[in-house]
Amino acid sequence: MPLTTELIDGLFDVLVEEPILLLVLISAVGYALGQIRLGSFSLGAAGVLFAGLLVGATDERLALPEFTTILGLALFVYAVGLSSGPGFFASLGRKSLVYNAFVAGALSIGVAVLWVLAQYFGLSGAMVSGIYAGSMTNTPALAAVLQIAEGKQGAATADLAVVGYSVVYPFGILGLILLLALLGRFTSLLDAPEEASHHAVPEPESFVVHVTRQGRVAVADLEASLDWKAQFIRIRREGHPDVLATAGSYVEEGDLLSIVAEPDDIPRVLALLGERVPGTLAASRAQYDYRRIFVSREEVAGRRIRDVHAFKAYGAIVTRVRRGDVEWVARPDTVLALGDRIRVVARPEDLPGLSEALGDSYKALSEINLFTFSIGLLGGMLLGLIPIPLPGGLSFSLGLAGGPLLVGLLLGKKARTGPLVWSLPYSANLLIRQLGLVLFFAGVGVRAGYSFFSMMQTGQGWELFAIGAAVTLVSGLSALMVGRWIFRFEIPFLLGMIAGMQTQPAVLKYVQDQFTTDQPTVGYATVLPVAICLKILIAQLFYLLL
Repeated sequence: MPLTTELIDGLFDVLVEEPILLLVLISAVGYALGQIRLGSFSLGAAGVLFAGLLVGATDERLALPEFTTILGLALFVYAVGLSSGPGFFASLGRKSLVYNAFVAGALSIGVAVLWVLAQYFGLSGAMVSGIYAGSMTNTPALAAVLQIAEGKQGAATADLAVVGYSVVYPFGILGLILLLALLGRFTSLLDAPEEASHHAVPEPESFVVHVTRQGRVAVADLEASLDWKAQFIRIRREGHPDVLATAGSYVEEGDLLSIVAEPDDIPRVLALLGERVPGTLAASRAQYDYRRIFVSREEVAGRRIRDVHAFKAYGAIVTRVRRGDVEWVARPDTVLALGDRIRVVARPEDLPGLSEALGDSYKALSEINLFTFSIGLLGGMLLGLIPIPLPGGLSFSLGLAGGPLLVGLLLGKKARTGPLVWSLPYSANLLIRQLGLVLFFAGVGVRAGYSFFSMMQTGQGWELFAIGAAVTLVSGLSALMVGRWIFRFEIPFLLGMIAGMQTQPAVLKYVQDQFTTDQPTVGYATVLPVAICLKILIAQLFYLLL
């Protein structure tokens, strides 16, 4: 046994002296934990947090550099911002006011619960502020409270906030995940028969229509009348060679028209044009051919299909766009991104030139433009450090969660500025998100592990834990019920908003794993900036008023 003890002590000494080994160990153990499935539930990336808590509890000397957590959080939210920028700005307007008012109302319910419990148990303002920041998993809020507490009452008071935060923070992350998992398994609250689910999204369908309900009409007018929900491909007219259905083409009664559309839009197309007929117009590929091409040139990325010169020069039609695992009908205003696979129809002799113009290089997609990525991330970090004054001498900052998110949203919407392309290939974006989550979870898990298990050995620890759990669960459950039954938000979007209300990447990751749509990410990004600001303000008010 002495030898075994010495080996264990030696191992911990190595982990203390070499944090990089500690990070790798936690990542490996966390990944293994995340793959364990209980029915349909698994921790996924949140397994790294559990591994961090367990490892951190074994020795109080264990720690990862502070920048590990900061960098991980910044990488994750910046990548989320880049991918969800277009959807976020498309959702702005009156609806965004409703969404953020909804989140503010849900947060106010949590505030009321905590206020009542704090009065009942006689907790100090510093402790309550830490509990609130931990239960709502908002590290910038804790940082703001610590700054005030250390300036007014010293480090001892500030430590109370840290203790409250560390005790309830783990459940603040995992509580909502467990709640959603249980509700999804044992209730119908999360059932969404009309909305996107974890099942595969139906892909666009190609079909042929015999035109019987239209006289001579321009293809552009037909597509506009369908809100560009269908892409016309080829026109076959008796006695004439086939032609591509470009904007300048015309359709006449009796023509056969090749079309691609989402399954739900096909009845509307038929009602406008005529009858569906079996077969395809693409049986012969001698006159026109089609090919899947990777978008890998930065000159093309970030541009709308209608603005890409190569399509006009070769008279080609883009029929479908595939990004990740999702495919949709191409439209003139579709903005192409690095890594998109597009289906192009053109003359066979023109396809090599189109491939060269678009890049069509899988290898190029593995390379990230570190200049634009670093400039954008740096801008977000600097924005997060700017103090924003409030009445009464208070101030807050967006921090390294809100700043990179806002900049990422703006640059994601912009896509490109002159020669600078801000967007990332889809696969690279997912990789950066995953890396950011691992760094973030490993850092916060190790940091909170020892104090968490130490405090949980006391009666007060369980008391604080129960208070924080009540705030987390009441806020989340009330938001879910009100959003589902009163506002009737779509479930994927609603769960994304709840993840944003919690300002918690782990909840977002869990929700994303349940759906193939990007609605959770858009919901998360829509309310996250406001949620961060509100919670920073609320935590400071708890400290000042109690």
